[in-house]
Amino acid sequence: MALQRKLLNGSAGIPKFRWLSNEGLRHFSGQVAAPTELPPFDYQPKPYKGPLADEVLEKRKKFLGPSLFHYYQKPLNIVEGKMQYLYDENGKRYLDAFAGIVTVSCGHCHPEVLDAIMEQSKLLQHATTIYLHHAIGDFAEALASKMPGNLKVVYFVNSGTEANELAMLMARLYSGHLNMIALRNAYHGGSSNTIGLTALNTWKYPIPQGEIHHVLNPNPYRGAFGSDAKRYAEDVQDHIDHGTSGKVAGFIAETIQGVGGTVELAPGYLKLVYDIVRKAGGVCIADEVQTGFGRTGSHYWGFETQGVTPDIVTMAKGIGNGLPLGAVVTTPEIASVMAQKIQFNTFGGNPVCSAGGHAVLKVIEKEQRQKHCAEVGSHLIGRLKDLEKRYDIIGDVRGRGLMLGIELVTDRKEKTPAKAETGVLFEKLKDLGVLVGKGGLHGNVFRIKPPMCFSKDDADFLVDALDYSLSKL
Repeated sequence: MALQRKLLNGSAGIPKFRWLSNEGLRHFSGQVAAPTELPPFDYQPKPYKGPLADEVLEKRKKFLGPSLFHYYQKPLNIVEGKMQYLYDENGKRYLDAFAGIVTVSCGHCHPEVLDAIMEQSKLLQHATTIYLHHAIGDFAEALASKMPGNLKVVYFVNSGTEANELAMLMARLYSGHLNMIALRNAYHGGSSNTIGLTALNTWKYPIPQGEIHHVLNPNPYRGAFGSDAKRYAEDVQDHIDHGTSGKVAGFIAETIQGVGGTVELAPGYLKLVYDIVRKAGGVCIADEVQTGFGRTGSHYWGFETQGVTPDIVTMAKGIGNGLPLGAVVTTPEIASVMAQKIQFNTFGGNPVCSAGGHAVLKVIEKEQRQKHCAEVGSHLIGRLKDLEKRYDIIGDVRGRGLMLGIELVTDRKEKTPAKAETGVLFEKLKDLGVLVGKGGLHGNVFRIKPPMCFSKDDADFLVDALDYSLSKL
């Protein structure tokens, strides 16, 4: 727990100091104290001599697409990162609780990952799969060893969007059908095909999205049937019966929806739906772009929390710790359909990315990051639940491990999104040195998904900063 130094009157008029947590200070003074400084961290950022924020922003506006957006009223110019911390142009340190949108798994500039990337870069930066190179095979073998069942064939791509594109293609070719089923509130990418799978209007352009159906979201907090997985599954069957030919190509879902606001699916839902989809001739796809590699703490893969084994698994983000890397893992039977034509990706299996991705797997194992996520996540959830009891604006604290969400509402009964208040708190947290993400259709959910080296002291600082910020609303 973050500690504050409080001056007390000592005996004989001699001052003495006592270390108090925010809880202790609240009891002592009746007020919530502002956390004064981040947990100690033995690292000194290099002096920054590059262009400052205003110049960088102006160049972005002039030369980059107008669809780009930035966080904060005055955007941060982030110039350096080390493990769970980021540094701006002035050398100010920030606690990164969003990990580059759930991408930095091992930690910013983790030395073992950097070493693997640099050593490979010195030897060979690029050669496609038309030649042999051991890095892609070694990485694929290591990745396949983490998969259950017969999920043993790996395809490497460059992003989660590409991974979901390829998975959808596989499902349609293997099943011989076209209709795909996805969940409302889902995010699966921004390409012309995956935009169809995505079901949040803020991310969808008005283009043809063909043969994609969205079923009720099994959201325990906002969903029509609460946590009743059976009723949500019945909706899937009803949709197949009335909205398709009776046959489908596949079903895709995140186990914990990321962009949608850290929504964990109703317990038991996937097991029921997988059975329904397979009976309708389809394959089941697990989108592990955000939930994979031990982040949930309880399991290595998010789908394992639902007790299922998918037919296809897609992944990206944490797989590369910041490298442009994604993968699709499937069974030999499904993979065989791709051999009827040439399936090729110029950068898929690039030796540098393969070496870096393999190093990520080794670091997660060596440093026991899954266990760490479980322990720190449990501590963090407990403290956030305590805040939920004290602040009515917190409608729901949810998630598991280091993939958590805090939904803010102006009315707990009506669950009215506290969009404006979320924006105010967002800025306050940044000023205190804490960077979190935002999600949900209305942008009223704080997404807390830090690098997996995030410590209990970091968790306490985050909660103390949120506590203080909430007290000032």
